[in-house]
Amino acid sequence: MPKVHLLVIDPQNDFCRPDGALSVPGADADMDRLAVLVRRLRDRLTDIHVTLDSHRTVDISHPLWFRDSSGASPAPFSSISAEDLRAGRWTTTMPSAWERTLAYLEALEKGGRYPHTIWPEHCLIGSEGHAVVPPLFEALQEWSQRFAMVDFVTKGSNPWTEHFSAVQAEVPDPDDPSTQVNLRMVSTLEDADVVLLAGEASSHCLANTVRDIVARFGDPSTVRKLHLLTDATSPVPGFESYADDFLRDMVALGMNTLDTADAIRSFAA
Repeated sequence: MPKVHLLVIDPQNDFCRPDGALSVPGADADMDRLAVLVRRLRDRLTDIHVTLDSHRTVDISHPLWFRDSSGASPAPFSSISAEDLRAGRWTTTMPSAWERTLAYLEALEKGGRYPHTIWPEHCLIGSEGHAVVPPLFEALQEWSQRFAMVDFVTKGSNPWTEHFSAVQAEVPDPDDPSTQVNLRMVSTLEDADVVLLAGEASSHCLANTVRDIVARFGDPSTVRKLHLLTDATSPVPGFESYADDFLRDMVALGMNTLDTADAIRSFAA
């Protein structure tokens, strides 16, 4: 029997409920469909991995980190560049954080993935928004009755770096192993026969996680094991082009796409 793994990125209330702090339109329906898949493939899913965005209020991507000359914090979805900091358009709320923040912004821009975006406070550790959205959580609990354990992977608790990808932070902190490459996750997925991909958002955390997994696979052809569930992921509004680029790039490398109904038909037999 093939080893079928399910990787679910950040299926949390703050992303997946319409009233969530960083609600992704369509994510609630995405997770409803995914819950059906988990139940239907209950005995065929060898392993389930669930990543959890895990932040504090004090975070380099939250408004509190920065302020302007009048003391006001940036609005959510603002972009802040290294030049903004050098020119004094923005500064750090804690003066002692300025130099390290500038170094971070410079490193992020050199990486070239995203501009630094200020997000609404979301997925705060211990909050309701941090929890897995109930329909999927209930399906995961049912799957666990097979005496199986969901592999929960947390990311984002280091306040000095954005951590979209579950494989590594955007700018890894050399003093924090949790921000560096998660080789255990990569090797586990590489050992699977099939990896079903879902979660939020297709423009950011899912996209970066999959890109980093593929980049770390020892054999480039392993990307063919990956199957994106196209109706179980959605982009952050305004960033749809990132999701489109991700899909185009990964399909070109060999990633497969199918919807949850097709996946149930393909793997339930």
